[in-house]
Formats: sequence, C-alpha cells, structure tokens
Amino acid sequence: MLLPDLRAQICEANRALVPAGLVRLTWGNVSGVDRASGLWGIKPSGVDYGVLRPEDIVLLDLEGKVVEGHLRPSSDTKTHLHLYRELTEIGGITHTHSLYATLFSQAGRELPCYGTTHADHFHGTVPVVRALTPQEVAQDYEHFTGVAIVERLRELGLSPLEMPAILQQHHAPFAFGKNAMDSVNNSIALEMCAQMALGSLSLNPSLGPIPEHILEKHHLRKHGPGAYYGQVGAH
Repeated sequence: MLLPDLRAQICEANRALVPAGLVRLTWGNVSGVDRASGLWGIKPSGVDYGVLRPEDIVLLDLEGKVVEGHLRPSSDTKTHLHLYRELTEIGGITHTHSLYATLFSQAGRELPCYGTTHADHFHGTVPVVRALTPQEVAQDYEHFTGVAIVERLRELGLSPLEMPAILQQHHAPFAFGKNAMDSVNNSIALEMCAQMALGSLSLNPSLGPIPEHILEKHHLRKHGPGAYYGQVGAH
C-alpha cells in the first residue's frame, strides 16, 4: 500500500468530523497531499466515517488519475485537485456542510471578525466565493468550484494559510491547512466563529467588526515570525 502514513492521517481526519459535530450523514470529506511524491488522498464517496479504514483512502496524482484505491473517490475530488494544484502551500482540505458556516454560505454573507476567537484563526473577514455560472455547472461543476475559490482568494490577495477558510455561495464551507488534521481544526474554528457571530448579532444587530489593532495583535501572536503562543518546537 502506497503512503500508509498519509492514508492513516487522512482517515483519522475524516473520522474526526463526526465527534467534532461538523457533519451529518456523509456530508463532508477531508483530503491530504504528499508534495514530495506528488500524490494525494481523499475519502471515498459515500462511505460512512465509522467504518472508514486507511486502505479505503483513494490516492491520486496531481493530474487527477487514481493511482491506488478500490473505491470511487469523493464527488468533490476535482475541487480538491484544483486547490492542490493552484495553492501549493496547503497540505490538507476539509469540506463540510456544518450548520452555522453553511448558513453564512447559503446566505451569501461573508463572516466578519467580531472578536478575538475569530482573529486567532482567521486574519480578518472570511470571504464568500461567487456563485457558479450555468455554463460552469454544466461543463464541470466540481472543477469550477475550485476555480472560483482560487479566483476569490487571489482577488483579495489572501494566503490560504492566513485565511484558511472560505464560504462557497449557495453551497458550504471549505477549510485549508498545513495537513489533513490542521484543515479539520480550521473547519472546527470556522464553525464556532460562525455560531458566535450569529449569536453576537442577535444580541447586538448593529455590531461592528473588531478594532483592527486588536485583530492584528491576536492573529500575529499565533502566526508569523513574531508568534509567541504555545511552546517552542511544539507541533
């Protein structure tokens, strides 16, 4: 079996979606890439998380060809493929239909940074990605979902590791990370921030975003060359 460690990591990350409260039924998938080999793996389509095994993870190359795997890969495979090809700094992707982040996605509403919890994980407002055109949906829906995500990040000049999540209009969120489990953690953070934002807006409908100096302080104490959160050498 090729890349057993990568497959085990991807399997563990997918199985983490249910206890994290991010999925119902099989509404979600996690993938991870091994840049050295040029291979990546993703959850097979429609397989229940509780029975998922490392050997079930489907391995593909960066041309989208299945290299090893006995099951059909996720229906979102072409989206993940385009993201890995274009966003070379990322090592993992999580796509779910988690409740609160999906509410923002379906409403076509970006997620502003209202507090420090959000600032710790996302460097400002989590953006909304445009709806796909009829032509894009007809031609290759999953591929153009990836195209639209990359397009939006580049329009805004955003790094996918500083802004490791987006909200696909009419659809649901995607989160990115340095590896598969890191992308799951960013998906958890996104869901919590979306829930807190909705609650905060219900308490204060005229709420404005967090002051810029507080946002920057909280984000940069965890990220970048001057970060001092956590332990030296910890992973």
